[in-house]
Amino acid sequence: MLAALHGADAAFDAAMAKDPDFAMAHIGRARVHQLNMEGADARAKAARAQQLAAATSPRERQHIEIMASVIGSQAAKAMTAAEQHLAEYPRDAQVLSLLLGAFGLYAFSGRADHDAARLAVCERYAGDYGDDWWFLTYLGWSKTEAGDVVSGRKITERGYALKPENASAAHAVAHALFEQGDGSEGRAFLSAWLPANERTSFLQGHLAWHLALIALEEGDADGALDIYERHLKPAGRPYPPLNIYTDTASLLWRLSLAGKTGLEPHWRDVATYGNGYFPKAGAHFADVHQALVAATTNDAALQTRLMEMEARQADGKLAPGPSAIGLCRGIAAFAAGDHGDAVRILAPLMPELVRIGGSHAQRELWEDTFIVACLRVGQGRQAAGLISERLHRRPSRRDLAWSQEAARQ
Repeated sequence: MLAALHGADAAFDAAMAKDPDFAMAHIGRARVHQLNMEGADARAKAARAQQLAAATSPRERQHIEIMASVIGSQAAKAMTAAEQHLAEYPRDAQVLSLLLGAFGLYAFSGRADHDAARLAVCERYAGDYGDDWWFLTYLGWSKTEAGDVVSGRKITERGYALKPENASAAHAVAHALFEQGDGSEGRAFLSAWLPANERTSFLQGHLAWHLALIALEEGDADGALDIYERHLKPAGRPYPPLNIYTDTASLLWRLSLAGKTGLEPHWRDVATYGNGYFPKAGAHFADVHQALVAATTNDAALQTRLMEMEARQADGKLAPGPSAIGLCRGIAAFAAGDHGDAVRILAPLMPELVRIGGSHAQRELWEDTFIVACLRVGQGRQAAGLISERLHRRPSRRDLAWSQEAARQ
C-alpha cells in the first residue's frame, strides 16, 4: 500500500484466512476497499476490526479507530486522533500516510496552509524514520509542494533509489520534474518507468496523466490525447475511482483549452463513470471536477450539484467552503462562453485555490482556465502577474505563448 502497488487486497485476505481474528488485517482490508470506493465492504471490515480490537495492544486499538474514522467520513476526528497517535507511535507509517499526499487529510481539510502542515509533520518525525524508502518519498514530495523544489527533488530521488519499483516515489519524482519545468527529463523518466512497471501499480494511470501534461505544455495536444486514449479513459482501469475521475476530467478540460475538438464521446464516458461513483456531492475534489464534466455535457447536472454543495456548506461539511462553489460557477460561465463572467468569478478565487487540496499540478487547471478566459476577452493584463509567476517558477512553451499574448493585449 505504501508503495502504491497492487496486491494489498490479496495479502490482507490471505492474512484473514490464516487468522480470522486478526484485527489489523481487517482494518487494512477496509482501507483498500475504501480507496476503491467499495463503501459497504469498507464499513463492514472496519466494524469487524473494531469488534476484534479489544484483544489488541493500545497502539493497534488507536490505529483501528483512526482508520475507522477515515472510513466513516469523520475526517476532522481522524486528523486530530492521528496527530495524537503519532506523538506516541511516530513509526506507525500507515497512520502518518493518512495525513500526507495530495488526497490526504491535510490536503482535503480546506486549510490554506496544508502544504506547510504536511511538511511540518514530516520534518517532526524525520529522525524516527532516517533513510526509510517510504518516508523519504513523502518528505521530498512535501518539500516540493511547499516550494522547496531543489531540496525536495534531491530527497525524493534518495527514496526512489532505495526502491525504484515504488510507484509513490516515481510519482514524487514526476512532480519534482514538473515543478522544475524540466519537460524533457520528465518525459524520459516516465516513458521509461511506465512500461518497465506495467500493471504493477494503482498509480499507473495517474503517472500517464503526468506524461500527458508534459505533452500539453509542449504544445502536443495530439500526443496528450493519444496518452488519454491508451492509458486513461475509464473503462476497465484498475485504479482508485477518485484518480480515474479527476485525471480524465481534468485532462479532457485541458485538451479543450488547448483547442482540441471532437472530445464529446470521451466526455460522455467520463460523465457515465462519475455518475456511477460520485452521483451526489460529498467528496469535494470530485465535485469540483464534476463541474468540468457537467458544464460540458449537462448543465442541469451542474446546477443540481451546486445546490448539494451549498447544502453541505450550510451544514459545515464542505471543507473548502464557498471557494469550491465559486470555482464550479466560474467553470460553468467559461463553458457557456461567458468568459468575462468567468474572469469576474475566478479572479478573486486564485489565491483560494489551495483550499481544494490535490497537488499544485492538479490545481493549475483552474489557473489555466482563468488565463484563457482573460485572453479571450482581451484582459490579458489581468492574468499577467499569474503568468509571470508561473514562468519564473517553471517556464513552459505554453505559458510563454500566453505571456506574449497578454503583453500584446
